[in-house]
Amino acid sequence: MTLEEFRKQRPNLPNSPGVYQFKNAEDDIIYIGKAKNLKNRLSSYFSGAKNQAFKTRTMVKNAKYFDFTIVETAVDALLLENTLIKKFQPRYNVMLKDGKSYTYVCIKKERFPRVFFTRKVIRDGSEYFGPYTSKARMKVILELIKTLFPLRSCSYHLSQANIDKEKFKVCLEYHIDNCLGPCANLESEEDYNHKIQQVKNILKGQFKPVKDHIKEQMTAFAEKLQFEEAEKWKIRLEAFEDYQSKSTVVNSKISDVDVFAITGDEKTAFINYLKVVNGAIINSFTQELVKNLDQDQKDLLEYGVLHLREKFNSVAPELIVPEILDLPEDLVQTVPKRGDKRKLLELSEKNVEFFLKKKYADDATKQKRQTSVERILKTLQSDLNMKQVPLHIECFDNSNIQGTNPTASCVVFKNAKPSKKDYRHFKIKTVVGPDDFASMTEVVHRRYSRLIRENESLPQLIIIDGGKGQLSSAMKSIDELGIEDQVTVIGIAKKLEEIYFPGDPIPLHIDKKSESLKLIQQARNEAHRFAITLHRNLRSKDFTKSSLDDIPGIGKATVKKLLTEYGSVTKVKEAGFIQLKRSVGADKAKKVLKFFEQELSS
Repeated sequence: MTLEEFRKQRPNLPNSPGVYQFKNAEDDIIYIGKAKNLKNRLSSYFSGAKNQAFKTRTMVKNAKYFDFTIVETAVDALLLENTLIKKFQPRYNVMLKDGKSYTYVCIKKERFPRVFFTRKVIRDGSEYFGPYTSKARMKVILELIKTLFPLRSCSYHLSQANIDKEKFKVCLEYHIDNCLGPCANLESEEDYNHKIQQVKNILKGQFKPVKDHIKEQMTAFAEKLQFEEAEKWKIRLEAFEDYQSKSTVVNSKISDVDVFAITGDEKTAFINYLKVVNGAIINSFTQELVKNLDQDQKDLLEYGVLHLREKFNSVAPELIVPEILDLPEDLVQTVPKRGDKRKLLELSEKNVEFFLKKKYADDATKQKRQTSVERILKTLQSDLNMKQVPLHIECFDNSNIQGTNPTASCVVFKNAKPSKKDYRHFKIKTVVGPDDFASMTEVVHRRYSRLIRENESLPQLIIIDGGKGQLSSAMKSIDELGIEDQVTVIGIAKKLEEIYFPGDPIPLHIDKKSESLKLIQQARNEAHRFAITLHRNLRSKDFTKSSLDDIPGIGKATVKKLLTEYGSVTKVKEAGFIQLKRSVGADKAKKVLKFFEQELSS
């Protein structure tokens, strides 16, 4: 969208809070943002400021127009923005990044609910608690639940009708006291659901009602002189108190709060979340966000707070944050300066800083592992006098054996390794006859016009399998598309492995033992192999089709039967009437023989 186009619309823009959407020529939403003042915020994209981020300029350039929705308050704008981003996931908005799938504790929606851990969240009415970043901690919680409140683990459909019909029998879990036998009507649904409620209290970090329940059971059995049962509940109380003592207790006077801290760099932001219930930290999680524009840190934190509270089903009324945010008024925000709440915020800040340092360390380790790849690519960059390291390489080859079925291939290498999911085959469409030069011009144009149209990244290096003629043909399309300054294009001649550059008649000779030449050769050989594969498949398909599939009255099943039995079309031609009659019947045998006789005489 141009400055002139925006100036025409600016007078009609409101000075109100709202949400705006930039859309491209295909009417796809590419960015969603919120604003306290729509006119001022949208004007900032067209201010021409020198410090405006490159990605922001690119987004505006790709936008054809914008829409906006007026709302009452800045908080309404935040909530609407959050909803729309989740729904449309525009390419230039911040992206939530999870490096792995985390575990949840699921309370299944069913009669006599099961409790188990899972990595998949299914929206079927079941309740999910988590996610738990530590699988070990999650197992400790499940083991505690199993100890305190024996629950069923079977997947039987425990309807009252099935139980009344005595369809089920108690299993080993019942005999070792891991289940009380609801399947055999040995435990009521009311008693079972009461245990489930206590399980929910544990998972929510609400320990007091759980402890009170255990004490009540222990006392009740003791009063009935059932000392054996009372002893079981005493053991459970000790197990629960041991678990509770290991929870990180901050201050019992601090009730339910959510704590957030944020840090990051130019490309990424990290938000740490501490969930505090009854003064104890029951969960900690760090969310990574990928910045696609120059988003403000406050905006990122507002977005992250809403996302994480929804992710963890939090209903805590108070937030501890590093600064006051534009959030719904029913949320109490605290920016503590001292005391236990300040310590909580500092703990969250330590967690997020540690996460960032660990990520940098992990990235550094990965880079060390890739030293050989870096060496090869930097050598190739030096040998070809390139401005950029060729992390993304593409190589083209043609195939038109005996002038039939002209095809071409494009293979892709990323970080010096084949990226087979990105390979592409081309059937030549506009060239008549075996013309390798014209075919190369066509496929190169088709490949890069599409990448440009879809806003995909271009390779740093393009390799053409062939000498000066093939290279010149490819450059016709490169020049026409106007990308000659964005990519390096070379041709490799087959005989002497000479490297040609556009417009330079003198080839470059790279040392035959050089790792960079071996990488070029590997890409060239892979492109040739890939092109030949498609070409052979097309020739084989055409051959069988012209020889057998064109016979009137002979269907695909008969063709398959003949080829399976005789092995080839030639063998079918050599077979006599008696043999063919035995295979497909007299009528079809006559049709096959008549077709081949006509083919021979024509």
